[in-house]
Amino acid sequence: MRNALRWLLALTVLIGTLGTAGTATAAEPEATDIKDRLLAIQGMSLVQEKPYPGYRYFVLNYTQPIDHRHPAAGTFQQRITVLHKDVSRPTVFYTGGYSVSTNPSRREPTQIVDGNQVSMEYRFFTPSRPDPADWSKLDIWQAASDQHRIFTALKAVYPKNWISTGGSKGGMTATYYERFYPKDMDGVVAYVAPNDVVNKEDSAYDRFFATVGTEECRDRLNAVQREALVRREPLEKKYAEYAAAEGYTFDTIGGLDRAYEAVVLDYVWGFWQYSLLSDCDSVPADAANATDDEIWNSVDAISGFSFYTDQGLSPYTPYYYQAGTQLGAPTIHFPHIERQYVRYGYQPPRNFVPRDIPMRFQPFAMRDVDTWVRHNARHMLFVYGENDPWGAEPFRLGKGAKDSYVFTAPGMNHGANVAGLVADEKALATARILEWAGVAPAAVRTDASKAEPLAKFDAKLDVRDVEREPALRP
Repeated sequence: MRNALRWLLALTVLIGTLGTAGTATAAEPEATDIKDRLLAIQGMSLVQEKPYPGYRYFVLNYTQPIDHRHPAAGTFQQRITVLHKDVSRPTVFYTGGYSVSTNPSRREPTQIVDGNQVSMEYRFFTPSRPDPADWSKLDIWQAASDQHRIFTALKAVYPKNWISTGGSKGGMTATYYERFYPKDMDGVVAYVAPNDVVNKEDSAYDRFFATVGTEECRDRLNAVQREALVRREPLEKKYAEYAAAEGYTFDTIGGLDRAYEAVVLDYVWGFWQYSLLSDCDSVPADAANATDDEIWNSVDAISGFSFYTDQGLSPYTPYYYQAGTQLGAPTIHFPHIERQYVRYGYQPPRNFVPRDIPMRFQPFAMRDVDTWVRHNARHMLFVYGENDPWGAEPFRLGKGAKDSYVFTAPGMNHGANVAGLVADEKALATARILEWAGVAPAAVRTDASKAEPLAKFDAKLDVRDVEREPALRP
């Protein structure tokens, strides 16, 4: 009897211990530290963690299929960053459409909603490039599918609302992502996103340059651009000396002469893309009597004589490949320059991509996206700058769009943002972003004019100005 009681007591204790252990295991999450939770995601690896007050910041690699239609065909490592605030806050999904910075930064929607931020490097921009590179796998659907996989992997860690955003090509990317995966995001904020629906119809750009800014400023810029072509011989000699000193070559574009003209023809576009009307004072007022150095320095400051070299073009091969296969590229005319001075005109993207990479344009790609946005946009905000050339062909909303908006910031360039909108539109845009993120205060839900960013501005962390990029690249 004593042995039987001893056995029964031991069994009771054992069952109780198992029950307690089971309860503790169920209540305890697999990982509590955010880094551990991120690295518990299959395919996620840590490159670096960098400190920033009030946040955790991680540079990560995520394993992606080269071809989302055939995942078994191979993988590559895609770089992403995570600016972590709290899993109870909303998350902003950002991409610039190019390489990703590995330094902590916060985009405008992230400041508005006081949230986390996930930033993605666009596929085929180094180091996020498959090796070997099958360029046929660089298209807007594959890139959108990259975002979808990242979102799906991180949604379990960041369960609150998500908003996608990006500027320029990043704004285009956010729009394409919404088109292909409209159920992922709770809202979209697309800044200065070009919409080249019909690649061969670019008259909107010519109309833009005929009226932008003031006549005085346009005349100054046009005169410097023309003078740089009139003085082609001495300035190309200077260019050759500069290229030799820096070790620059011109194989991709097909020679120094083509590169020189491409830089000069970017001049006016580049000014309006990155400068303000007040910057016209820095443009030579009397181009005909300016020195060669004054003409050179003005063009170099705005367009950059290094860009159309092999070394300058190489980092942007993925962009020009996409421009020549799906995105389209603008072609404009130069009525202020006599024909004998323009040998090549605006050159097509094919001229900026090495010839061993095949390219074929798909005219249906942008038409599809444009039609979808017009008829299906939900919770989408497009912000443009009044003086930005890329806004000459914007996204537009049709009758099928719901709770979506297109706003233009007066006097602003390619760095246009919500903060630069007129007061009523700024308040409405801020209120909608807060609502889409699920963090709008009660007062804002009843009165949009009370909407303000939830986080204080941080001069080091918050990105306000346009990221400097070569002209003729969104």
